[in-house]
Amino acid sequence: MTVFSALSLAGVLCLVALAAGVTVGARLAPRVMERRQRVAVESAGITVAQMLERIVALMPVGTAVVDHHRDVVYLNDRAKELGLVRERQLDDEAWKAARQTLAEGADVEFDLLPSKRPVPGRSELAVHGHARLLSEQDRRFAVVFVYDHSEYARLEATRRDFVANVSHELKTPVGAMSVLAEALLASAEDPETVRRFGEKVLVEATRLGEMISELIELSRLQGAERLPDLGAVDVDSVVSEAISRHKVPADNADITVCTDEPSGLRMVGEQALLVTALANLVSNAIAYSPRGSLVSISRRRRGDNIEVAVTDRGIGIARKDQERVFERFFRADKARSRATGGTGLGLAIVKHV
Repeated sequence: MTVFSALSLAGVLCLVALAAGVTVGARLAPRVMERRQRVAVESAGITVAQMLERIVALMPVGTAVVDHHRDVVYLNDRAKELGLVRERQLDDEAWKAARQTLAEGADVEFDLLPSKRPVPGRSELAVHGHARLLSEQDRRFAVVFVYDHSEYARLEATRRDFVANVSHELKTPVGAMSVLAEALLASAEDPETVRRFGEKVLVEATRLGEMISELIELSRLQGAERLPDLGAVDVDSVVSEAISRHKVPADNADITVCTDEPSGLRMVGEQALLVTALANLVSNAIAYSPRGSLVSISRRRRGDNIEVAVTDRGIGIARKDQERVFERFFRADKARSRATGGTGLGLAIVKHV
């Protein structure tokens, strides 16, 4: 045997030994890891079963295990908090899902029905759940999970209300424009009537355009688009621009918009959005103030915050409506809102800015 062949053979044997070592190591690795985990758990003074039980107990998801007789053999506290189990009895809807799972082996989704005995001072929860077999090999038990679905349900209800409100609000100017257009066609020979109806069409078209613009702005503020980066903003310039935007409406209503002395205050924000929010407040104050009255704007530092306040001398807002004035399309005085031509979105935009 040559020196080269002897070296080659030695190299092959080394590779075989290395490969064997890797194989054995790969087989032993899970065992070593399992042993380390067991040692770590034992050093903590609890068993693996106890650790798993504590994990399930602390989960934000309600969990219960039920058998064919509807006996609840395990549950965590969250299951009771969400109404999955009451007095050791599984909820009726959950039991229907669990029974189907035990019979067919399929995962089943369900919603818990509202409690017949609501807790005073607590809003009703929307609870969604799943039922599945605890083990494919042993079909005696089903595990049922439930979680608080309230925020999603609230957002979905808000979305439905928003779509319904938009549809209703858009119908008003569109319907008015349609009627006015018919009147225009019928009065083509009367220039004065044409001019009068034409002005009304323009008013409704302007209102419709403003509403669409504000819907787009509101959608952007609620996350449909990425908002601009924040930076240092001069509060005095925001106040000045908001006042200048509404000089003509204020003059037409014989309303004086005044402000305190420049403050030199600066804040972190986005100038265009802040101007829009303040201008909407000023617009609302002008719309609901009597002719010849005063609307004032003040600014001051309050701790780490800067407060800009708009004050009018109008009719005020009923206490029962004060929590709702920033809702989309909410109007405390619907007749007055129609007269002022508001869209019902201005204060909602202020809230989201």
